[in-house]
Amino acid sequence: GAIRRTCSPKASRPPTRSTCTDCFMNSILQCLSNTHDLRDYCLRNTHRTDLNNNSRAKAALMEEFAKLTQTLWTSASSEAISPSDFKMQIQKYAPRFVGYNQQDAQEFLRFLLDGLHNEVNRVTVKPRSLMEDFEHLSDDEKGKRMWNKYLESEDSKVVDLFVGQLKSTLTCSECGFCSTVFDPFWDLSLPIAKTSGEVSLIDCLRLFTKEDVLDGNERPTCHRCKTRRKCTKKFTIQKFPKILVLHLKRFSECRVRTSKLSTFVNFPLKELDLREFASDNSVNAVYNLYAVSNHTGTSLGGHYTAYCRNPCTGEWYTYNDSRVSPMSSSQVRSSDAYVLFYESATSSRL
Repeated sequence: GAIRRTCSPKASRPPTRSTCTDCFMNSILQCLSNTHDLRDYCLRNTHRTDLNNNSRAKAALMEEFAKLTQTLWTSASSEAISPSDFKMQIQKYAPRFVGYNQQDAQEFLRFLLDGLHNEVNRVTVKPRSLMEDFEHLSDDEKGKRMWNKYLESEDSKVVDLFVGQLKSTLTCSECGFCSTVFDPFWDLSLPIAKTSGEVSLIDCLRLFTKEDVLDGNERPTCHRCKTRRKCTKKFTIQKFPKILVLHLKRFSECRVRTSKLSTFVNFPLKELDLREFASDNSVNAVYNLYAVSNHTGTSLGGHYTAYCRNPCTGEWYTYNDSRVSPMSSSQVRSSDAYVLFYESATSSRL
């Protein structure tokens, strides 16, 4: 029968454990299964109405993801659940996840969300891309038009939840001409300042949005000067998503090998206020944390776990492959935090 909309006692306990050697996959699946609106989308079978009519045969990934989410939340058994059917489907969609190699959790998240989005995209026939001139419009109007243009071909529940819009401003140092570009984003990859002490998440966001000087070979062509000029480039957030995914760039490619930064990034569990990074300061840009994907170990080998806040009870749990245990919210911050999941405070239940 239909699953009740309210949290039944069974559904309000932590989801049943999942077991698999792919800890990167388990960690992200637990974070997503604790994403309130995505969880309900699966529990209520709403995804069925969105499954692309012209690719129902190809919609196996969304079906397996929904089935796994339903099993995690409604199984009466305390036995660990194997996501092997789901794994088979994600491997078909993204062959890079075949086998048992160490993989990157953030890359896996991107592939998974992209796969789910494609299968429940409300746009079944994508329009031909026509070049439109938005240069005469105000930045605000241009951002809205660019967002609507994106939705003309990419429109799904996954986009409703996870996609925001980034504004990139390029200013010519010679004539002062300002050009803007608006791009959708699924997550933000934040650089970590190299320091011996701790940094705050706001420090990382300031580093991500700080003005960059483009000179030398990087010089872009100024639209007004019609020649390559030294320019400054700056990012701001034009449209904030309901679910904001922040990826901390702990792995850096050196010439010889990949190294890992184990800097402690101090992030708030409640009321992360991002108005200083907004294109327009009047927007509502306050977020609460509900899940973290952690990476312990080095760049050569390591282990992924997840810390998630139950969307019904507000209690935090730690997920370590087939082991699930309650935890204190004071333990959530650690130098292993790798991918942070925040939900907009306006849609937050707690």
